Amino acid sequence: MSTHGAGVAQRVQARLLDQRSAAPALEQVAHLVRDEAPLLGAAAHERLVADVVATISGLGPLEPLLADPTVTEVMVNGPGRVWVERAGALERVEIALDERAIEHLIEKIVSPLGLRADRAAPIVDARLPDGSRVNAVVPPLAIDGPCLTIRRFGAVAVPLAAFCAAGVAALLRWAVRARLNLLVSGGTGAGKTTLLNALAGEIPAGERVVTVEDAAELRLPGDHVVRLEARPANAEGAGEVRVRDLVRNALRMRPDRIVVGEVRGAEALDMLQAMNTGHEGSLSTCHANSPGDALRRLETMVLMDETALPLAAVREQVLSSLDLVVQVSRMAGGRRVVTEVAEVVDGESGSRTRALGGTGGLEALPSRPPRLAGAPQASGSWLER
Repeated sequence: MSTHGAGVAQRVQARLLDQRSAAPALEQVAHLVRDEAPLLGAAAHERLVADVVATISGLGPLEPLLADPTVTEVMVNGPGRVWVERAGALERVEIALDERAIEHLIEKIVSPLGLRADRAAPIVDARLPDGSRVNAVVPPLAIDGPCLTIRRFGAVAVPLAAFCAAGVAALLRWAVRARLNLLVSGGTGAGKTTLLNALAGEIPAGERVVTVEDAAELRLPGDHVVRLEARPANAEGAGEVRVRDLVRNALRMRPDRIVVGEVRGAEALDMLQAMNTGHEGSLSTCHANSPGDALRRLETMVLMDETALPLAAVREQVLSSLDLVVQVSRMAGGRRVVTEVAEVVDGESGSRTRALGGTGGLEALPSRPPRLAGAPQASGSWLER
């Protein structure tokens, strides 16, 4: 934007504030811009109106990136040009921000949520109204200036068949409908939440599903879905509601299934107990490099609970509660793929995994029966020949 355009935009914004127009209509902004700069050409006038609306009601210069469906992540690494992720690849865009502009964007995001980002609280997690997750880190922890990372909420649902071969997709559909308990594992950005959305889309209509998330990203298609979101402590350090608090509360809400967006700590015990106490068919995700690592990490998280269960009891809980672990990975081109489906089985020193298939298709059927009474058994026709 030129110096003249910036001056016009500032004057228009000041007039809107004087008129107490927090969310002005497009026509109102256009009228004020024309009043402040009557000699502007049509194209310049349109651009200036869009800039003012984005600054007042959105995230200013980042709005075009957030409106682009191909952008999955927006990264501001301090003052300078902005980076984005498209189709799994990083690229630098022409938009550049100075330190003051970044601080203003962070303040616009966190202030309405009762949060703050300053020297006393230099790390903050938040969520945009569309479900996109936001992480901000400010000095002194961010040495080169305030950093802002926005993980876009996927506006387009990805079908289960896009993740895996036909046989594996058939097994996963059967597992959800037969009410097996599933854990999706993978690295950051591997597509765990997207796959969880696809799996949850196979839940039969009419079932009451309660979702519990740290930041609400799931968009389940059912008619009877209750969404719960954890809440961090406010600027005074009060009001925190943890994921495990919500999992425990979900048990009192008469759910048919409980879907936990991600387990990171002691709430893993509450999730396992829910899976084994009448809420079969529950789903969750965790960070892990393989199905075997997912089980070990799950055991570690349960051991973090203050009840201090012995390891043998934890392993029995995992074995009786969890049926399948689905590993998802991001390929070089950005495509998310189910690389392994493993069944949880009894081992010499606790639970272990038995591979059923992966990128090459389905190679074996699970030995576990359906948890839903009367559900059909897994079909040998799904095996890849």
